[in-house]
Amino acid sequence: MSGTSLDGIDVAALETDGQARAAAGPALTVPYPASFRERLRGVLGGAEPAAEITAVEAELTRLHAAAVAEFRVRFPEVRAGLIGFHGHTILHEPAARRTWQIGDGALLARLTGTDVVADFRSADIAAGGEGAPLAPLYHVVLAAGLDLPLAVLNLGGVGNVTWIGPGSDSGGGDIIAFDTGPGNALIDDWAQRHTGQACDVDGALAGAGRVSADHVARFLAAPYFARTPPKSLDRDTFRDFVPHDLSPEDGAATLTEVSAAAVAAAQRHFPLPAREWVVTGGGRRNSALIAALARHLAVPVRPVEAVGWDGDALEAQAFAYLAVRSVLGLPLSVPSTTGVPCAMPGGRLFRP
Repeated sequence: MSGTSLDGIDVAALETDGQARAAAGPALTVPYPASFRERLRGVLGGAEPAAEITAVEAELTRLHAAAVAEFRVRFPEVRAGLIGFHGHTILHEPAARRTWQIGDGALLARLTGTDVVADFRSADIAAGGEGAPLAPLYHVVLAAGLDLPLAVLNLGGVGNVTWIGPGSDSGGGDIIAFDTGPGNALIDDWAQRHTGQACDVDGALAGAGRVSADHVARFLAAPYFARTPPKSLDRDTFRDFVPHDLSPEDGAATLTEVSAAAVAAAQRHFPLPAREWVVTGGGRRNSALIAALARHLAVPVRPVEAVGWDGDALEAQAFAYLAVRSVLGLPLSVPSTTGVPCAMPGGRLFRP
């Protein structure tokens, strides 16, 4: 998995039947070299010359192959027969029936000598769905045995939530999923611009600032929050809401509040209030963001590790799960997660 935070590649092993059984194995995170991270950032939006996007795609694929090779050296006991390869999203415009994940599945299959499932989102988009989020069916499997209703919040570059009700199962059922708004992306970009760091480490910059209520109110007035889900976002959808008249500290505090307020606004779309929120993604490490969430949500907010999940590996595990479902012809999305008209299979299989 290469997520919208641009931090690196997560590799995770999963033993699964693609339905109700999923046993997590070891996991590994391989950071992107700084120079490649900037090249990848440069092609977001898909406006760069085709030759540059093609070159970045090839390098991204080779870096994924190297990450798989490193994983195999570290964990030789894992004998993986299938790789789920999400690629990296550089453009997501579901209203225009477009989503673009760079990553060459055929090349990765050749480099790793292993079957690869890639192109997870295109079939959903073509059928009229949002193409995101795709992890919810895996969240349902993990949530078996927990108190429901439960909200699983992924705070990557974009935030997304899976509401899981008492009647849910791996085929869908009592489940709703959608993007909440910006997760870490606006905070990360702000920190990069003002401090040179890739993120606001532990929310320290935000913790030293004051929230601009006017900026938050203008943000929450955006039509997106009133839209009925399913719905999804591009990483840069809310770029125009980034303040230009605040100090580095106040801007970080305001953008952190924006991300938390967007999550709180998601609750209006739940059939029943969630008893608890469990948080995955890099945002769970930002104490200022977690504190803001706890204040807004007024129910327990815990990292997913509190319920025995691995927040660093969860999305990579999800695409391993979806890869198996793809090979079996099972749905990757359902109407209540992406808005497709019916349960929708997807993915493309590439052999070495």
